[in-house]
Amino acid sequence: MVEEKQNFECPITAMLELIGGKWKPIILYNLTFGTRRFGELAFRISGISRKVLTEQLKELEKDGLISRKQYQEIPPRVEYSLTGLGNSLVPVFKEMAGWSYEHVLGKGSC
Repeated sequence: MVEEKQNFECPITAMLELIGGKWKPIILYNLTFGTRRFGELAFRISGISRKVLTEQLKELEKDGLISRKQYQEIPPRVEYSLTGLGNSLVPVFKEMAGWSYEHVLGKGSC
């Protein structure tokens, strides 16, 4: 579950403390399309190192936004998916994507 963070007065500051940074929103957005394996995330997120992806996934799991499922097989298989808390961000990411298509990318809404 989400750890107790500093007592922020601004709700945007509080949210960004949890999901902010260069990679966390992109990781979460990629997981809105379904469960992904580590290699799939690494492939889909251009420019992220495997080390940074590992660190960010651990933080997102610790904060209760994603779950990690490891299968006991060879070669090892690990899958990541959004938790209930993470799924509650799906409408936020859809709105952000729609805004970006309309105002930044110029392609109309999603």
